[in-house]
Amino acid sequence: MFRNRKYILHSESEDDINQLHFSNAQILGLITVFLVILGSFLLIGADYISKTLYDKRLKEFKANYNSVAGSVDAIQDRLRELDQQILEIEEKDKAVRSYAGMPEVDVDIRKLGVGGVDHRDSKILNNLAPAVSREISDLQIDIERLSRQVNFELASYETIYEKVKTDIDRIRHIPSIRPVSGGYLNSSFGYRQDPIDAVRRFHQGQDFSVPTGTPIFAPADGVVKRAYYIGGFGNHIKLDHSSGYSTTFAHLSKIFVRHGQKIKRGDIIGETGNTGRSTAPHLHYEVHYRGTPKNPADFFFTQASN
Repeated sequence: MFRNRKYILHSESEDDINQLHFSNAQILGLITVFLVILGSFLLIGADYISKTLYDKRLKEFKANYNSVAGSVDAIQDRLRELDQQILEIEEKDKAVRSYAGMPEVDVDIRKLGVGGVDHRDSKILNNLAPAVSREISDLQIDIERLSRQVNFELASYETIYEKVKTDIDRIRHIPSIRPVSGGYLNSSFGYRQDPIDAVRRFHQGQDFSVPTGTPIFAPADGVVKRAYYIGGFGNHIKLDHSSGYSTTFAHLSKIFVRHGQKIKRGDIIGETGNTGRSTAPHLHYEVHYRGTPKNPADFFFTQASN
């Protein structure tokens, strides 16, 4: 009975009456056509929307990629500059080590100090585009390498600093200035005819002809070992500078230091005079290294000053 059912669309007007008769098959056909048309519109609309969104996302991705690629290029340029600066630092490291009397860092040791782990397989990079992932991975490796190079050079400079600091402390205790300002050199280091008894003897120091009362400067850091009157030296001072060096100052008119007192290079320790076995006002100055007299003229690197 359902199969023979009829459907009628009825419309009336003042002038006419219209009727449309539809069978079940016709109704189903119309519904099918409608659904096909609706489905087609939906598919076309979905495809259009999907394509529009895809194009938008693609543009955003390209823009982001270009931005990241530009940043990567800028970082790579900066890393190349840092590479060059590291090379310059290594050259300066060699020079400073040479000045400090230290050996150069062995090439194999330097390479060992800047080796590292390959980060190319890092899972963090898997979600990025292959090209970007590869470039960022390379950047990670370069940054790690530069970081290790910087740390290596810092350690090298720390070693140099400690060496130089030790050397500076040692140098402070080496006689290196004239003990008096002005005057002129009289009797030099070596054999001479004694001015009092005319006997040829070895003169272990240097005589400076200066007026009585001329300030005497400590030529290096040290400790006062003697500061009193004794025989031919008259008023005299002996300083122990450690590292085997000692200095002696004779024929003084005044002594300003005492036994055991610590002094610094340039400190005034007394005044010149004419005491002891002396024929005129002057300063007799001696430098000894491990008990052996040395020519004081070899230790006049700078002028004395107070």
